[in-house]
Amino acid sequence: MPEQKWPQTIWIVRHGQSAGNVARDAAEEAGLPLIDIAERDIDVPLSRLGEQQADALGHWFGEMPAEQRPNVVLCSSYARARSTAEIAVRAAGIDRDDITFVADERLREKEFGILDRLTKFGIIQKYPELHEQRTHVGKFYFRPPGGESWCDVILRLRSVLDMISREYRKERVLIVGHQVIVNCFRYLLERMDERQILEIDRVADVPNCSVTSYEFDPTRGKNGKLVPQLISFVAPLREAGAPITSEPDVPAAPKS
Repeated sequence: MPEQKWPQTIWIVRHGQSAGNVARDAAEEAGLPLIDIAERDIDVPLSRLGEQQADALGHWFGEMPAEQRPNVVLCSSYARARSTAEIAVRAAGIDRDDITFVADERLREKEFGILDRLTKFGIIQKYPELHEQRTHVGKFYFRPPGGESWCDVILRLRSVLDMISREYRKERVLIVGHQVIVNCFRYLLERMDERQILEIDRVADVPNCSVTSYEFDPTRGKNGKLVPQLISFVAPLREAGAPITSEPDVPAAPKS
């Protein structure tokens, strides 16, 4: 039997609701072109509800036997994702000294370039030709000036998976990132194509602090493979009484 190259378990979580999610909703409802956020996207914090969601997620992990909880935590370098990871680890009763905890910039939000902080109305108003191009090309391949396409995000996540299979085989890995990060990991781990992942994205946003997980099955494939277990699992939030939210991330235009 070949040596197992994957972790035993991978959980992929979108950060809790952020102050930017709230500001974006307010701008959309008011029909404003610009989302009113003072901070850099990197520094946008969790909302109070987002903190509650992260705490509820941590309690869900804490109910697992110690030998099944995460022992490696990788998170986006953005404040809202790092805070989600830190709160969840603390609420789970996991000692930071007993685990590997790494903030990795490759798990950051998709970069929106000159479209950053614009609502859909703002994009149409300020950059109508870019809106037309995005509609024609589709979000998977469209790269705004100074920003990234989904393909660009997928490219950096391929290197994350290379690192995970090299450094964390047989471990239990929690990844905390953003909506596009969750979907792009699904694209890679489930070997999807453009049509499949965009259909999933079109149907629903990834709920804040929801869990998508994979378990290694040595009987699957030639050398064993990661098999999906949970997809956008939100039960931990319901059980803890933390409301479920699923707003798109702030700089992104709404779904077309």
